[in-house]
Amino acid sequence: MLRAAAHLVSGRDPVSIRATSGGREITNHSTEAPPAPRVENGKGLLLMGLGMFLFAAVDTIAKFLTTELHPIQIVWTRQLGLLVGATFLLVLHGPRLFLTAHPKLQLIRGLVAALSAAAFIYAIRHVPLADAVAVSFVAPFIVTLMAAIMLREPVGWRRWVAVVLGFVGSMVILRPGMGVVHPAAMLVVVAAFFFACRQVVSRAIAARDGTGTTILYTAMTAVFVLSLPLPWVWVTPGRSEFLLLAGLALLAGLAEVCVIRALELGLAVAVAPVHYTLIIWASLYGWLVFGQFPDAWTWAGTAIIMLTGMYTLRREYLAGRRNGYR
Repeated sequence: MLRAAAHLVSGRDPVSIRATSGGREITNHSTEAPPAPRVENGKGLLLMGLGMFLFAAVDTIAKFLTTELHPIQIVWTRQLGLLVGATFLLVLHGPRLFLTAHPKLQLIRGLVAALSAAAFIYAIRHVPLADAVAVSFVAPFIVTLMAAIMLREPVGWRRWVAVVLGFVGSMVILRPGMGVVHPAAMLVVVAAFFFACRQVVSRAIAARDGTGTTILYTAMTAVFVLSLPLPWVWVTPGRSEFLLLAGLALLAGLAEVCVIRALELGLAVAVAPVHYTLIIWASLYGWLVFGQFPDAWTWAGTAIIMLTGMYTLRREYLAGRRNGYR
């Protein structure tokens, strides 16, 4: 699952920040201008931090399960949990959640979400968890690149420099040609690319389709797509595997709630950078569970990506204010 790479598009109202992890999204979207809610950045920061802690636990469970179960089966279970949550939203809001102005784009979004999640789980089957998480942080830079090309969004020279430096950071981690990182790490880049495609589609549909509708279509499409190869890779889980799969789906759902609530309570520009604490928890889990700890090159590359990522968040926030979003 690609990490919840928060991507700031504007100020607080309207704001659309989506992250994920393959299969996971961080969204707080508003098309009206209701009375401004009370800003509680402190609570938002705590909830975002808790969400990242839980998402790291989800990825740790997923990596552990890859020794016994096929990655497709693990991703399918994760998306099934999302579908259960979407069904709950459907019960609360009724059939109107099925109404969409962009049915084809919603299906495309669900497809690339499934591909992103599958690529990430395939990668962490072979790659240390912290390395995979660090490389996945390049996703916002790919989003910036694709949005400039496909959506004709203006991107200033400072953000282009940040994009280039972000990719330099990923190369520091991967060190291609040196044989120090498993080739499967390139699957994280593939996952980041599909995640970026999902984000670009999200921007195209956000003005007319609500968050609940997008979650519903993403979950339904991803479960359907992943169900197609499932009979050929299915392994009946034992009791321990079943409990871990159930825990994975439950923790992922709780993490979704924490992150969405964090973005409701706090200013996005304040809480979104907490996303980068994911590398801390991934490193801790990787060391405790798998005996893997990032080397100095990985930390150096991660630092470059984090600094340029936070700079990009800030520049997009300022661009949103200039465009009258706030």
